[in-house]
Amino acid sequence: MKYLLVLNINPDVLAALTEDEQQAIGAGHQKFLDTIKASGEFHSTLALGQPAESAVVRVRDGVPAVTDGPFVEAKEFLGGFYVIDVASAERAHELAAMIPDAAIEGLGVEVRPIVFEDGL
Repeated sequence: MKYLLVLNINPDVLAALTEDEQQAIGAGHQKFLDTIKASGEFHSTLALGQPAESAVVRVRDGVPAVTDGPFVEAKEFLGGFYVIDVASAERAHELAAMIPDAAIEGLGVEVRPIVFEDGL
């Protein structure tokens, strides 16, 4: 079964970390990637740009309008995700706990089952 491991980022939490702690996050993500690739559980991953780089498209009365993003004001934003293919929800939770963000106060990793996919 495939699961989406969602990385919601809070810039204030990250800014409060030391430079060494921030670098450890990157190293931890690389270690996580190495682990799930070696086990065959890796499917894909994406890291997203900052909310200031996003746009929101709305169509009203058939006319599209593009405005600066993000869609809503929030402390947290979607920073990226991993898609994994594992045998169980328990394994998905086990892998999510390996992601450095899960160990940082104020952050976490959301685990959601994927119920439909196409075109991958």
